[in-house]
Amino acid sequence: MSQRIGDIRREVATLTLLAAVVTAVVALGVGVRSTYGGRAAVDEPEYLLTALSIGEDGDLNIADELADERWRAFHDRDLPVQTAVLADGRRISPHDPLLPLLLALPMRWGGFIAAKLTLAAMAGVLAALTWWTAVHRFAVRPRLALPVVALFATSAPLSVYATQVYPELPAALIVTIAVALLTGPVGRSAVIGISAAITALPWLSVKYTGVAAALTVVAVAVLRRHRRHPEVTALVGGLAVMGAAYLGAHRLIYGGWTAYATGDHFESSGEFAVIGTSPDLSDRAVRLAGLLVDRSFGLVPWQPAWLLLVPALGFVVRRRPAGWPSLVAPLLAGYLTATFVALTMHGFWWPGRQLVVVLPLGVLMVCRWADESVRRSRTVLAAASVGAVTFGWSLVDGYATRLTWVSGFDGVRAPTYRLLRPVLPDYRVPDAGDWVLHVMWCAALLGLAATGWRSTRAQRSLSPDEPPE
Repeated sequence: MSQRIGDIRREVATLTLLAAVVTAVVALGVGVRSTYGGRAAVDEPEYLLTALSIGEDGDLNIADELADERWRAFHDRDLPVQTAVLADGRRISPHDPLLPLLLALPMRWGGFIAAKLTLAAMAGVLAALTWWTAVHRFAVRPRLALPVVALFATSAPLSVYATQVYPELPAALIVTIAVALLTGPVGRSAVIGISAAITALPWLSVKYTGVAAALTVVAVAVLRRHRRHPEVTALVGGLAVMGAAYLGAHRLIYGGWTAYATGDHFESSGEFAVIGTSPDLSDRAVRLAGLLVDRSFGLVPWQPAWLLLVPALGFVVRRRPAGWPSLVAPLLAGYLTATFVALTMHGFWWPGRQLVVVLPLGVLMVCRWADESVRRSRTVLAAASVGAVTFGWSLVDGYATRLTWVSGFDGVRAPTYRLLRPVLPDYRVPDAGDWVLHVMWCAALLGLAATGWRSTRAQRSLSPDEPPE
């Protein structure tokens, strides 16, 4: 009994320390400007003003906040117009309301700094939950999971979106909660928690609907496997009601099926123009590689360890460890949404924005793959350390105003990033050399996936002085 109590205390101490360290590190990003024109910029002011309106007025109408120029506290220049003026004079931001609701009290009590620090605290909780899920749901050794999770959490893009006022980080936390519940005991409270997580995702942003749908399919499969047929009926029926409520509320509040209906940019083209008026899917398919290896907007130049997600995915699909669909299905849904649904992967944001929602699942996959051998563990730790250093360098350059989180970030002086740039394709303005690099990287990614697929034959190998756990 005393041993069990001691184990619980050590685990609680580990979770607390991890959450505190990650929160402290990523909170340093608050001091870096979003753009040269503001401490919060692009979509951030819309979220912050809506949070302020909820906190002070109890509604989503930001007409008075705009008229009073409340955004001057965090944005130096004139604010770009995003919100159309409705027939009754209201102005409602074209963004789903759950993030402003979460930030309403911090914004009212402490302004935009408190709002950003709240997101940083969520990043700490996300890191702790990711470690707990790796250890208790996917049987990863705690001593490996701890540094791997910490390094990914304190490197881009997770570290950047820990202080950027976007729904990405809260969405990643909700997805991780859902996976932790799906891979554990299937009781009534777990079903309620899973339902709540799936319901919450579209209220953060409609773009997470695909991930929510994937989690729903996995939840139904898990419940059916456990012969919990009444819970299946309740889950599907409840989510159908919540979906209808979502659509009805948006028609009532925003005048359309999505929050984009109140956007100034979509008055003539319609709300669904947010995904493009005539999307070229073959052109967007290039993002299958680009989301990873684009010279500026890919994941790999900022955190090389994301490249190891490819063999980890091959390994997980082939080995099929317990709970593997809970990782693979939402990860693929998020990746395909970023590839084929998002208007662009190049925009006024830090790279990797569209993937943040599912990146903790990638961390769990990498942990599970690396846990099979000491060599893989060392490779992951070495690569992930580079990404953490790159983020630290970005902080230094950011405080010196050589870059911001939205512009100029590809001018960071981090040595590894500078070394990687010449061998990565630039998909914004590709020339013949970039397409040669594209073909080479596609071949390399396929090779890495095949390596992960074949690596299932390997067994965990411990060093001679490492005791089994």
